[in-house]
Amino acid sequence: MLKSVTRAATALALGALAMIPDAALAQQARTLKMQSSFPTSSTAHDGFKMWAERVDKLTGGKLKADTAPAGQIVGAFDVLDATHKGVIDGAVSIDYYWIGKQRAFTLFANSPAGVVGMDHMDYYGWFYEGGGQALYEELLQKELKLNVVIYPIFASSPQALGWFRKPIESLAQFKGIKCRQTGMTAEIYAKMGMAVVNMPGGEIAPAAERGAIDCAEWVGGIEDMRLGLHTIWKNHYTPGVHESASVNSLILNKAVFDSLSPVEREVIKSAATETFVRWGIWWQKLNAEALAEMQDKHGVKILATPPEINIEFMKAWDAVAAEESAKNPMFKKVYESQKAYAAKVIPAKRFMFPPYTLQANHYFPPKQ
Repeated sequence: MLKSVTRAATALALGALAMIPDAALAQQARTLKMQSSFPTSSTAHDGFKMWAERVDKLTGGKLKADTAPAGQIVGAFDVLDATHKGVIDGAVSIDYYWIGKQRAFTLFANSPAGVVGMDHMDYYGWFYEGGGQALYEELLQKELKLNVVIYPIFASSPQALGWFRKPIESLAQFKGIKCRQTGMTAEIYAKMGMAVVNMPGGEIAPAAERGAIDCAEWVGGIEDMRLGLHTIWKNHYTPGVHESASVNSLILNKAVFDSLSPVEREVIKSAATETFVRWGIWWQKLNAEALAEMQDKHGVKILATPPEINIEFMKAWDAVAAEESAKNPMFKKVYESQKAYAAKVIPAKRFMFPPYTLQANHYFPPKQ
């Protein structure tokens, strides 16, 4: 009898021990509540999901992230505050949405005008190799006292000038047209004569269908097709310089981020770096396919932006940046750092890199 009881007790104990690892793993598993500023249809939201999938796989399922689209928890333009306050654990967005807090945020989106000519890889270099990350932490945590950390996650650029109800042949035709724009870009286009309207991406197509706006800037290529803009307007102009190298950000509540293990924190950052590359090359392929489909199937006219528009935009940005630097020490500090880095890499790249059009025109002559 005693032996039977002992065997039973041993079996129960072994069974309990066998269950401990699973219970421990269950306790260690964690899901971050997150939201993007972009609609479900957006490739930017796809980039958010791509990052979450890599975090899941790299941690063996111990760390996951919910990827809610814009509006599911908070408004598209509210994710920074919501992350700071702990309403959500994190978000994916773009920093020029926050210029109401500090106008230096537009510089961390590398927009407008691909700040002093940097493409998104130049910006990435400045962020990690030119002191940009330290300046970002100074802005976020010292000046604004925001309980967040932010890392670049992908670059949705270069972007098109946009969609127009009627053809645009000169800057003069900007006068008075009602156009969807955002951030400091909106201010610059307003100086160039537009009547600008700010709205989230998901509201653009309905506003266009109602005739509430005459033109809209969103992104270009696949992003614009997913919004259905090609079914509403047929005049699509590219390129633009307002977001020639814009960079989106991964935002995390700092207390939440600090509570993660060192390995999990590194995984989050590494997954963001991987997403920057993998999403970017996937996105460019989709853009090429979308432009062909717009023209071949939907009768969209892909038109070259009149040069004077982009030239005047850069001049207007230079003036705005100089004015802002004169009154905003943080803006000036970041802008001067970016200009110093750009002054090193851009002239060198111009010398070392053949012009893109040199080889493109040789192998793929432009169609008349």
